[in-house]
Amino acid sequence: MDLMEPVKLRILTMKDLDAVAEIDYVLLGKKRREYWENRLEHTETSGVPSLAAEVNGKVIGFILGTASGWEYGIPENVAWIDTLGVIKEYQKKGIARLLFKEMFSMFKKVGVDTIYVFVDWKDWDLLQFFDRMGFNRGNMINLEMKI
Repeated sequence: MDLMEPVKLRILTMKDLDAVAEIDYVLLGKKRREYWENRLEHTETSGVPSLAAEVNGKVIGFILGTASGWEYGIPENVAWIDTLGVIKEYQKKGIARLLFKEMFSMFKKVGVDTIYVFVDWKDWDLLQFFDRMGFNRGNMINLEMKI
């Protein structure tokens, strides 16, 4: 990591709504404040806290994850990384890795031994990131139906 400023990881809260919505907007080009408001409300009951990364008091990244509760036959030792976002100026500086490793540690503390993530097959950067983090193709398949 080649940052001059120290990075602080902390629990993501509703106070971070504007920062998360702005990071999402800059990365994806859509304003989704209401979506993020609902997501942040849900993180408080997801089994593990979601995290924010900040530099000098400014949120520069976040990660949301969920520990399973036996949905559709999925055992409770399973977790999901739902969303990971880092502002462009701080990408490729180890911020996502820090966020992921801290969440990984929290998952282990609640008995999780398998983590899933959905990645677009064509998103080469994200596929490479998760490969470096130790992910492999799993046995589950993604099913979809266009309506």
